[in-house]
Parts: sequence; C-alpha cells; structure tokens
Amino acid sequence: MKKIITFLSLFLTILLTNAQKKDFDLTDNIKIVIENKLSTYKKINKELRYFKKDTSNIIKMISLFKKDKYLVGITYAENMLGIRYRNYSLYQKAISSHLKALEIAKKINSKEFQVFSLNMVGVVYRRMDDYRVALDYSQEALELADKIKNPNLGIQRGIAIAHNSRGNIYLLLKQFELAILEFESSQIIEKKIHNNLGLAINYQNVGYAKEAQDKISEALTYYKKSLEINKKINNDLGKIICNSSIANIFIRQNKIKKALDLINKNIPIVEKSGNKYYHSFELLNLGYAQTKLKKFKKAEINILKGLDIAKEYKLKSAISTAYNYLSELYESINDNKKSLKYYKLSKELEDEISNESNMKYVNGLIIKYDSERKNSKIKSLAKQNEITKLKLIKNRNLWIASISLLALLGILLYFFYKNKLLKNEKRFIKLEQTALRSQMNPHFIFNSLNSIKLYIIDNEKENAVYYLNKFSKLIRKILSATKEKKTTLIDEIETMKLYLNIENIRFENSINYSFIIDKNLNINTIKIPSLILQPFLENAIWHGLSSKKDNKNIVLTFKKEKNSYLIITIEDNGIGRKKSAEIKEKKIHKRESIGIQLTEDRLENFSKYFKNDFAIDFIDLYDNNQKPTGTKVVLKIPLN
Repeated sequence: MKKIITFLSLFLTILLTNAQKKDFDLTDNIKIVIENKLSTYKKINKELRYFKKDTSNIIKMISLFKKDKYLVGITYAENMLGIRYRNYSLYQKAISSHLKALEIAKKINSKEFQVFSLNMVGVVYRRMDDYRVALDYSQEALELADKIKNPNLGIQRGIAIAHNSRGNIYLLLKQFELAILEFESSQIIEKKIHNNLGLAINYQNVGYAKEAQDKISEALTYYKKSLEINKKINNDLGKIICNSSIANIFIRQNKIKKALDLINKNIPIVEKSGNKYYHSFELLNLGYAQTKLKKFKKAEINILKGLDIAKEYKLKSAISTAYNYLSELYESINDNKKSLKYYKLSKELEDEISNESNMKYVNGLIIKYDSERKNSKIKSLAKQNEITKLKLIKNRNLWIASISLLALLGILLYFFYKNKLLKNEKRFIKLEQTALRSQMNPHFIFNSLNSIKLYIIDNEKENAVYYLNKFSKLIRKILSATKEKKTTLIDEIETMKLYLNIENIRFENSINYSFIIDKNLNINTIKIPSLILQPFLENAIWHGLSSKKDNKNIVLTFKKEKNSYLIITIEDNGIGRKKSAEIKEKKIHKRESIGIQLTEDRLENFSKYFKNDFAIDFIDLYDNNQKPTGTKVVLKIPLN
C-alpha cells in the first residue's frame, strides 16, 4: 500500500512539475514575441506552435497578449482559437474568434492577418455549407492580397488558401474541372513557399474531384500522395481524412475488408479528436461498408448515428450522404417505401446545396473578380506606357513617340474590338447554355423517373418500358440540341411530342394535345432555335391546366405567313393567366420561371440575321360571359 501511495505521489509531482514547466515555457515564449516585436505569422508561429494545439494554452496566450496590449499577438491567438473551435465543430464560436482577429488586424493595418482571418471565416462558413458567405470572405481575402505589391510568405499563403477555398466551393457545386484548376493554382504557390500542409490539402482535394468524376485510380493516387505528406509532417487530422477517403475508394472497388480495417482504426481517433464533421462521415462510411456486406442491422445503426451527429451540428453535406446511404440500404432489403423517402430527402438537400442560384452567384462573383483583375493590369500597362511616352517627349524624340502612340492606339483599338466580339460571343454562348440547361430541369427529370419507378413498383412493366423509351429519346434529343443552335421544325415537333407525352404521366394521361400543320409548310427544311417551344408548353401545363379538373386540351398550330414568317400558335383551355397569377401569389413556395425571358433573348439573337423581327403575343381567351377559357400564345419567327 505504501508503495502505491509513494508511486501516486511521485506521479502527481511529475504532472505538476510538467504543468508548471509548460506554463513557464508559454510565458517565456510570449515574452520573446513581445520583446522582439514579432509581427508576421511565420515568426510568431515559430515561437508558439507547440502551444496552439491546446485550447487552454491559446486562451492564456490571449490573456497574456492583452495584458501587454500586444495586438498582433492577440490576432494570431484568436485565429488559432477559431481553428480549434472549428475542429470541434463549434462553428459560431469559431466565427466569433476569427472576426475578433479580423477587427484587430484592421485596427493595426496588418494586411497579412486580415487576409488570414478572412480566409479562416470563409473556411468555417464552407464547413457549414453556406457557400455564398464562404465565397464572399475568400474573395475579399484574394482581392486584398492581390493589391499588395511584394507579398510576404504569409500573404502568399493567404492567396493559396483563397484559391483552395474557391476550388472547394466549385467542388461542392459539382464544377469539377474548375475546382481542379483552382487547386492547381493553390499548389503552385504552396510549392513555391515550401508549405507541405498546403500541398497535402490540395492533393486531397484534387482526389475528391477525380473521385466525383469516377476516375477512381487517379483519385487513389492523389489520396496516397496526401497521406504520405501528412505522415511526413505528423498531421493527425490529415491522416484521418486521407484514410477515410482511401477507405471510401476501397468500398467502391468492393474491397470491403480493407475499407473496414481503415475505418475501424479511424473511428476511435476521430472520436478522441472531437471533430464532429469527420466523426459523422466515419460512421456513415462504416454503415455503408456494412450495407455492402449485407449486415443491414449494424449498417442502419451506424448510419443513423452519423445522421444524428450531422443533424445536431447542421452538417448539410453529411446529412445528404446519410439519406443517400439509407436509401440504398432500404432498397437492399426491399423496403421500397423507405428507400424512396430517403432518396427524395437526399435529392432535395443536394438541390438546396448546389442549386442554380448558388451556381450563378459563385460564377458571377468569380467572373467579376477576374474581370477587375484584368482591368487593373490594363490600367497598370497603360500607366507604364504613359511614363514611357513622357520620357520620349522629354528627350524630344517626337518621331519614336508618335510611332509608339499610334502603335498603342492600334493595340487598344484592336483590344477593344476583340473584347467586344468576345463579350458578344460569351453572352450568346451563356444564353444558349442557360436556355438549354433550363430544359434539363432537375425537378422534371426526377419526377419523370419517379413516375416510371412507380410503374415498376406497381409491376406495370409495359407502361414502365413504354415511358422509359420515351424518356430516353427525349433526353437524347435534348443532349443533341445542346450541340446545335438550330434544329428543323420536324425535329422540334417530335421533341415537343415526347415532352408532352412524358409530362402527361403526372396527369394520368388526362391532357389531350394535338399538332395542326399547314400542308404547304415544309417542316423538313425550315429551321428554328432548338427547344424554343418547351417553356410555353411548360407554362400551359403547370400554370394553365394543372389547376383544372378535367377536359384539358393543348393545340399547337403551324403555318406560314406570306413566305416571311413562321406562325406558331399554342392554345390551351386552362384557367387563364389572371387566375393562375392569383394561385401563384397564394403559394408559400413560388417558383420563378426564367424560360420565357430566355426564349425572347434567343429569338432576338436568332432574328439578327433576318430582314424581319420576331414577335411573341399572349392572348387571354374568354367566352360570351367574359369567363376565362384559356390562353393563346402566338410566335412569329422570321423565315427570310
């Protein structure tokens, strides 16, 4: 007993001695920072890097720096505290710490710590799946860093982080090639400044993009490169992330035992780390692997555990993954009702994360930044040319000055001419892509496939095969249309018949539609913009006929007017535009359509090459008692 007491006393003495030594060392190192007036991240981090992994030490750092009113030290420590909070999934606390750091950095005019703080806030918002706010902060960091003429190591590191953040946002919005370009830009800087951690992160992110493109072997190569660096620098979190990604690849390659070995090693480590984001994903991967092994009960328990953590910490991407895995699990045990339920939930959340408005916002902001960057370079070049011109005038070399001025003027005129052409071409391409992409409405595709799936579930094989053939033909035609700006009238009519046929599934084939074509009209040779009629048909169905109980009709008429115009009439016997607008106003979720405006823009561009202009008329139809009886749309498309 005496021996045990002696041992415990000795053990406690050692602990207290180490604790006192630790405090003494921290205080000592803080003094070194303050006395030497260290003001860059690299120099401060060199003295304090051993203490930043412990939250209590970081809080003590802040207290000691505040005592001496050493503001740059407070900025450093607040950012380190924010990173710790982020790793524990305490996102609001993390944001608060980084914003405190940013405020102080602005006060002392430290550009390096402003860039660093902005990037860190962006990373937290990205982890919370708030991509717009994340991009705003990353973009602000990049713009601030670009203004610095001779960036130090910290600023260069900030630029690399900003590019990495942009890449991650592209990755989450499924723009994989653009994401890879951003990661490669970040890697170039990380190699230049010899930052191994940054290199490891970018290798890992490129691996994510490759895996999403189903380039499994390439993805595995990048994950292994990242793991090798993380082992070299002894980065525990990095090793967890890499092993998790490699395990996921093993699952896809049906090497379940290898995957489970890595996952089971990872789980206790990630639990100990307190990082809820990766803890959630580890449990989800474990459940997914168990599904593949047909251990469905265990799989369900682990996936639901992962889902509970994701919901508690509002991790949207993890929640979406959990729903997807649950859908696959229940499908494996023939519980089609639950499978469909979780499939819908997964898709809804995925659409929320990567919706079109997010994509437009991200692209718009990045294009704006790139444009401003180019304009800045042009202004800088113009300024340098002006200096050269003044020197030439000063030296009275008027001949050379005149030639230089003329050359510069010619270059500028050519540039503006070329820029105008490129802008027009870019606008047209963007317009065509946006218009054609709107035909591939994800809700339409999901609803069509869901209807076909219900036929399969109800064992209506003939209907399922029939509509699946129709759906595949329509998709082929839409994909084919994306390659061509114009199509023949007969192709457009066939495509619209397929579209109406598939939409009619949702209405239990209650819509009667007909196509009336003038015999004198050569539908094989007349060309019009591809998929130009779809938005009008969609409006007729969903705004005109969907609220009507029975007797639903759509009539399309095609004729020629004096060899100058193709006249297309789309007439429905729906509830009319006024009643449709009233119903829409009462809806909680209002669906804004941009299809008609895009169609007008495309017809305007199409008509540039014709003598006559296009016209679109909307006519409200009424009976003798002035009761609405439908809507007629008349399109006049020039022929000569």
